[in-house]
Amino acid sequence: MSKPNLLRPMRQVLSRPVVAAQSRYLLPGLASTRSQASLADAKPVATSTQYTNELPDPKDADEVRLPRAVQALYLQPLRREVEYGVPSCDLQLRSYSIPNLEFFCDFALRAAYFLGLPAFGPVPLPKITERWTVPRSHFIFKKSQENFERITRRRLIQIRDGHPETVQVWLAFLQKHAYYGIGMKANMWEYASLDTGKQMDSELPSMQKSIDEKMELLGQSKVLGTVEKVKELLESERFKHTA
Repeated sequence: MSKPNLLRPMRQVLSRPVVAAQSRYLLPGLASTRSQASLADAKPVATSTQYTNELPDPKDADEVRLPRAVQALYLQPLRREVEYGVPSCDLQLRSYSIPNLEFFCDFALRAAYFLGLPAFGPVPLPKITERWTVPRSHFIFKKSQENFERITRRRLIQIRDGHPETVQVWLAFLQKHAYYGIGMKANMWEYASLDTGKQMDSELPSMQKSIDEKMELLGQSKVLGTVEKVKELLESERFKHTA
């Protein structure tokens, strides 16, 4: 047999249909005659051809699928349901690159979901356009100028019904894993009870103590000789006559 006959394309091997296995309890001659008779009497039926490179068993198909955590990366981030709708934090993200901005917005929404914070957004905000005109040369070549432009993209993510401590943990997590080229600005709201005056009165002794400790250290860096000279100047007769 020549060498080119031995080399067959891989596509022909993979596209070869699978032949059903015969029963081992039948005699070879009987099996061959029955198979021939069945092929002669049977009518052509449209059946789907099964190839060797397919997975016939659904269990095998489940084994080769991607993990749920990897599949979730290709889906939209999950969100918590809001109960009261009271805003707790407004996070504004800024960047010059849209792909980086969209990627970090998706990361922030997923982090908010796993922390139990109802997040809304990202809401596109108006872009900031800045332009500069710089002369290329001086003197008579002032008309030769060059223009520069910088566009800042912005997105807004709002947290509602979030506990202040949980919101701080969320912001600290985003700051720790900050993406390059992304700027963050957060506005938080904290709600207190109606008896704010009583709460301030109860905190007054501790605040007074801390203020007294800081006032004791005031002026220690100055030279004591300067204070003595000022006292001598005030007590001098020359200063009394001029006053």
